[in-house]
Amino acid sequence: MSPHRERLADVVAATVEVAGESGQAGSFTDEVAAALTSVIGKLADKAVDAAELSGFVSGWQEAVDALRDTGDSTTAGAQVYRMPGWATPDGSAGAKDV
Repeated sequence: MSPHRERLADVVAATVEVAGESGQAGSFTDEVAAALTSVIGKLADKAVDAAELSGFVSGWQEAVDALRDTGDSTTAGAQVYRMPGWATPDGSAGAKDV
């Protein structure tokens, strides 16, 4: 299990525990439910963002390593590609280097 999933699972478990204790105390209200749901939602969003970034970084590193392993010298160094241009409001060329 990834650290992001583990952290989210821990937060959900703690939230359910708090909801249960609040219900036993007779103080579980719509506001409590909304607050606990908000906590889970915010942490889930952060976990998803972190997982996506981690996945992108590791995928990028794998791609770079694969290029290095080929031994092809034509792939060494940075490359600039010209993207197709478009008309800008001031009439200047819209092609950009990436």
